[in-house]
Amino acid sequence: MTLRDEALDYHCLCGKPGKISVESTKPLETQADLSLAYTPGVAEPVKEIMRDPDAVYQYTSKGNLVAVITNGTAILGLGNQGALASKPVMEGKGVLFKKFAGVDVFDIELDELDPDAFIKIVAGIAPTFGGINLEDIKSPECFYIEQRLQEMLDIPVFHDDQHGTAIVLGAAFLNALEVVGKNIKSVKVVFSGAGAAAIACAKHLLRIGVPGENIWMCDLHGLVYAGRQEEMFTEKLIFTQGTEPATLEQVIEGADVFIGLSAANVLKPEMVLKMNTDPIIFAMANPYPEIEYNLAKQTRSDVIIATGRSDYPNQINNVLCFPFLFRGALDVRAREINDEMKMAASQALAALAHEPVPEDILKRYGISEISFGRDYLLPKALDKRVCLWVASAVAQAAMQSGVARIQVEMDAYRGCLIENYG
Repeated sequence: MTLRDEALDYHCLCGKPGKISVESTKPLETQADLSLAYTPGVAEPVKEIMRDPDAVYQYTSKGNLVAVITNGTAILGLGNQGALASKPVMEGKGVLFKKFAGVDVFDIELDELDPDAFIKIVAGIAPTFGGINLEDIKSPECFYIEQRLQEMLDIPVFHDDQHGTAIVLGAAFLNALEVVGKNIKSVKVVFSGAGAAAIACAKHLLRIGVPGENIWMCDLHGLVYAGRQEEMFTEKLIFTQGTEPATLEQVIEGADVFIGLSAANVLKPEMVLKMNTDPIIFAMANPYPEIEYNLAKQTRSDVIIATGRSDYPNQINNVLCFPFLFRGALDVRAREINDEMKMAASQALAALAHEPVPEDILKRYGISEISFGRDYLLPKALDKRVCLWVASAVAQAAMQSGVARIQVEMDAYRGCLIENYG
């Protein structure tokens, strides 16, 4: 069977189309159960929430429920395919939330292209949820939508295409620099791609410590420079370099790091040869990266390469971030996901990659040995320890930065994470 056949069969397996369902968490077997679940018993938690709005976290599923919301304007690498076609991706997100971190999800596909109308709809349904995960919304609208919802709502609003990518990239970036012994203040970083994910990644690198003058951003029109007219929007202006046009091939001369969030095969072998010693390449276009893994290895023996693919080492995959980021945020009832929480998630992932890999993880991947280094910059996606490390780091950062509604005792919280998810 082809991948297409297998994927289509998978999504309608056993006569149950799709990937998610809703299940009751309480028994409903007797007349007494019914009177507690609904009328007259249900009036009691209603009155408690009327008296104390925060009681909604105690008596309803709000505290473990995330909305995965899109308008389908930037689905995977397929572009604007509309709300309806985005539903399999949103359901897939829900499966990952639940499987990896026990977070429940409603997927919501909005047939709405007007950003202000989209914002109004999401704000209107927000009381249902403990957090909002925005997904597959094209730029530059995604920046405006996320910012306005963050300003309006008192729950986390997180655009995973931007920040999930940035957090995982940040961890790989820190570890790659450590492996090759390069100074974060002096490396030259070149981006191919200047959309939502690229800009979020570049902003995260600034937080990590890369000087702004060391970041060079290119897109279909070449270098993003001051005075350029083609496809410029506010968020790009932060990363202008110089006042003259240039191509990716010209810009990459002497680069230490290449970060690709663009299209297949745009990074040519001759460009890789122009990079500095021990070049670091993050080729994240999916399903086909900016340069094929084996081609990069053949071109330079000293290269470190990561892609978005699971069939090569160093997969940069958002699943290492968003389930556990929300797990930690929800567990302290965070009002937002701030820069401190994002940084904590990156640092936790980077630190975990230094730890010995358990035998059961090696078996899942069919390998006998792996350790921190050029081919192991990030934990594996199926490593259950990721939940413990990332969720606890995020929860602690939320409490320390003042955005948590409640405080948890960290040793007890870590114990709960291990018991429930790892």
